[in-house]
Order: sequence, then structure tokens, then C-alpha cells
Amino acid sequence: MTNEALARPLEGIRVLDLTVALAGPYGSLLLGGLGAEVIRVEAPGGSDIARTNPPFVGARGLHFEHADPHDISLSLLNRARNKKSITLDLKSARGRAILGRLVEHVDVVMENMSDGTAARLGVAYEDLSKFNPRIVYASVSAFGDPSAYPGLKGMDIIVQALSGLMGVTGFADGPPTRCGLPVADLLAPLYAVNGILSALIHRGRTGEGQHVKVSMLDCLASLVAEEHFDVYERAGYALRTGNYHDRLVPFGVYATADGHVAIVAMMPEWFRALMAAIGRLELIEDPRFSARGPRMRHAAEMNALVEAWTRQHTSAEILTELGTKRGIPCAPVRAPGEVLNDPVLRERGAVVELAHPEYGAMGVAGMGLPIQFSRCHAAFDRPAATLGSANAEIYGRLLGIPDQELAALGKAGVI
Repeated sequence: MTNEALARPLEGIRVLDLTVALAGPYGSLLLGGLGAEVIRVEAPGGSDIARTNPPFVGARGLHFEHADPHDISLSLLNRARNKKSITLDLKSARGRAILGRLVEHVDVVMENMSDGTAARLGVAYEDLSKFNPRIVYASVSAFGDPSAYPGLKGMDIIVQALSGLMGVTGFADGPPTRCGLPVADLLAPLYAVNGILSALIHRGRTGEGQHVKVSMLDCLASLVAEEHFDVYERAGYALRTGNYHDRLVPFGVYATADGHVAIVAMMPEWFRALMAAIGRLELIEDPRFSARGPRMRHAAEMNALVEAWTRQHTSAEILTELGTKRGIPCAPVRAPGEVLNDPVLRERGAVVELAHPEYGAMGVAGMGLPIQFSRCHAAFDRPAATLGSANAEIYGRLLGIPDQELAALGKAGVI
């Protein structure tokens, strides 16, 4: 069977998407890729802040200045795939009344509004569940509900700073360092989708809807707790160890004559093989390096010994010597461009090419859906819709609003 003929896992689930930016839209994107019907709601004229993110694409191709109102941000092309677009003014009483009617027809509502905004608009869980008690209402916030930091905007770098992640990222003699990806924005929606799917299973057993809450800070802090940094700090170990993981030394990224390689040799057989490769087998019996505990205390010395050897060889030579000949886990450090054009990742759909709804393929990589099913199809394979393009379908066919009334709502700025 072709992919198109296979069922999608979440077919039959309808999602009302009230999210903006990245933390919320990535979650609804995942649901859409899994087959849910996602109805994305924006204010007339567009209200997602991602619309102003450079670079843009349009009739002039790719560029970084939003000079043409028809230009679309690549961020939006990436995050708004597999979604239907409608416009609705939630600040108006008529808009909220229409939203209530929509909620009667959906299974899931997602939002990531700023603290208190959903309640002020009258679209919080307590408001919308009156229209449909069976809804699963998912909120992605920055700092929890109620917020641990009232009034603070939940940007990814702010969450990274507060989570402790930056405090353990970077080199010991350097400053705390931001992760190169908006990891808080990307992690929270993964948890949110897990929560939504779990709540849908619960609803299937009990008939009960519920409110699912996920905090970006909670999610990131829970991962920081995976490593026992509190214990390391009490023992006097550096919390930032740069390209090395001292608890597992030799474990890190080492410079070569023409680049960098990642090497993992903490297991006894790998450590012995590495010491043989660098011509230092006597270190296996050295009390500083004979076991992982002592090696951790002398990690800087061990890493210096390994890198003194790797710098004398090209990356290819090291991969052959360590990986092919000796079975030590190692890999080259690739540039993002190499990864985004990796034919294997492209073939599996982990990385895909973005398409403009009017101009087609853009020659630009986008996020793929890295989940494969044996009996289902899942992918981000439907381009981002133009703003409001599903108004007639959703308001007309789903809610049964007559064309004349739709025209009046449009003229009044409600849709």
C-alpha cells in the first residue's frame, strides 16, 4: 500500500489550535502529522508572532526583509503545515460565541497564551469545557499555572537561564551558554502531546475530558535533574565541562588535524582499545585511570592525552583506526548543512523540504516527523495554509453558518 492509502493514527481527532510562536504550534504540528484535523485560529490579519520571523519567502525568493505583505516567514511554513487556517476575533463577544460553537465539535483545544490571557478572553478550560465537557484542553506555559515568575515573558532563553541548563552548558572557564536550539520551546510540546494522548485514552475509558498543563520550565528542569549536578557540586567537580562528559571519560569531542570527532570509550574494552591505539597501554594499570571513579578525578589529564593523539591524525584516519579496526564508538562532528542534506535522513522523512502554498518547493529544509509506523502513515506532508483559507469550510460546512452571515462577520472583522 502507498503511504497515501494508509490510515493516519489520529484520524477522527479534531484539534482547535489557539497557539502562537513555537512551543504551542510545534505540539499541534505533531498532532497534525499524526493525522488529527488541526484547525488553527488566528485573529483577522494574522496574530502569530512567528509571522514576523526572518527569513521570508515570496515572489522575490528567500530574503530577510519583510517588505511585501505576501511574504511568508519560513518559521510559519515550518510550523503551520498539516493545519487548516481560520480567522476569528477572540476579543469580541461574537468571536467568542463562535469559538464556543466550534468547541462543541472538537476533541482537543491547545493554547500557550501569556499568563492570564485565556481567562481574560473567556477561553480558559473552565470557560470552554462548559460547551463540551469531553474536551482535552492542553495549556503550554512558560513557568506553570500559577506562574512562578508573574509578569515575566516566557521566551526560550529565559527558560533556559532559569532551568539550570545554561549553568551546565559551556566550558568550565567560560560563561554559562545557551543551547544552540530553542530546546525549551521544542521539549514542552513533546510532553504536551504525551499528555494529550494520555488524556484521550483516559477519556475513551471514562468519557471524561480534562485540563492538561505543561510548563516549559518544569520540562527542562526535569531533564537537568537527570544528571546529579548537586552531588558533583558538593564534591567539587566543575558543572560545565565543555565538550567532555567527565563522569564517563574518555567521552567527548576531540580536535583532529582537519576537524573534530566524538569518541566514547568509558567501557573497559573500549578504554583498553583506545589506549592501545594511542600507544599508552600502561595507563590501564595507572591508579589515576584504572577505573572510572579515579578517571573522573583526572578527566582533564585523560582528555589532554587523547586529544594530543587525535590532533596528529585526520578525522577519517581516526574513524578508521578507532571505529573500523577497534570497535570504539566514534563519529565525525557534522555541520548542520551536512545533516539537513543527509540522503538517509531525507529518505526516512526526518528532514523534509518545505513548500510554499503558492510557489511550491523552496529548496529549504524543514522539520520532519521522526516516527515510523508499520500500519499507519504519519508525516508533515501538507503545506502551510494561507491565512483564513478554511473559513468557508469550518464556519460554513461544520457550523452551518450561511454565506450571507459569513460575509457580514467578515465585514465586521469578526472573522
